[in-house]
Amino acid sequence: MTVRFAGIELANPIIAASGTFGYGIEFEEIVALEKIGAFVTKGLSLTPMAGNEAPRIVQTAAGMLNAIGLQNIGVAEFIEKKLPELKRYTKAKCIANVFGYKVTDYLEVIERLNGAEGIVAYELNVSCPNVHEGGMTFGADAGALEYLVARAKAISKRPLIVKLSPNVTSVAQMARIAALAGADAISLVNTFLGMAIDAETRQPMIRNITGGLSGPAIKPIALRMIYETAKAVKIPILGMGGIVTAEDAVEFMLAGATAVQVGTASYADPRAVERLVKGLESWCRGHNVEKVSGMTGALEIPWKS
Repeated sequence: MTVRFAGIELANPIIAASGTFGYGIEFEEIVALEKIGAFVTKGLSLTPMAGNEAPRIVQTAAGMLNAIGLQNIGVAEFIEKKLPELKRYTKAKCIANVFGYKVTDYLEVIERLNGAEGIVAYELNVSCPNVHEGGMTFGADAGALEYLVARAKAISKRPLIVKLSPNVTSVAQMARIAALAGADAISLVNTFLGMAIDAETRQPMIRNITGGLSGPAIKPIALRMIYETAKAVKIPILGMGGIVTAEDAVEFMLAGATAVQVGTASYADPRAVERLVKGLESWCRGHNVEKVSGMTGALEIPWKS
């Protein structure tokens, strides 16, 4: 069940996604942290953030829409209060998600994390608006993405994973740019921009008006983007987007993912990640798969010569 990416060995390819698993320690009484491959923290900013005003989450058909607003305790409190608690779990792999509104924000968060123990990698969230470029998200602007990744990679003491936005013309092209700038791995897809309206009140159902769509509804699009990106870059891909079952995880790996992240499923079932580890192991055993890593990119298209 072990997989390797960017020099990191995971006990299995199931990772709890950022924004859905707290800082890891909050789930210790629910999930056996050392039984999952890894978990990604909530996005960490330079200073604490309260997030957006409620209502900021709404259920949709086969998914949910959220505009939490990257609420978090800030990098300093994470290092001081959360990381020490995680030391009880020596085998639990922690990936720190990092974001900012200026390049210098990202760099300062990474520099602070560089001096902390208990983290195996950084996941760079490039779906944030660059305030120096009129609000254009880093992940939607080729030049901004290249500059940010290169600067972040230059100071990172750990592998750098770039979490791409799917709200672009070609996610494969953005992945190529990130790879050339030094990214050690890519994670995708992040949420799709969406909207929900209450027909009775004629008002948006989220205070922010728009939000990020996630859950099973986005899975077919996410799979397509994983497949296209896997053909465009040689660095590992962490796939996500509507994974609920072991079969879902298998599909993402066949499309080209080395490991998968599970997010929205944890809202419906807080033990989803641990359940998926057991389910994937059982699936592999039932299908005579000796090494789960052998499924990465093993999609067969018999009608293509």
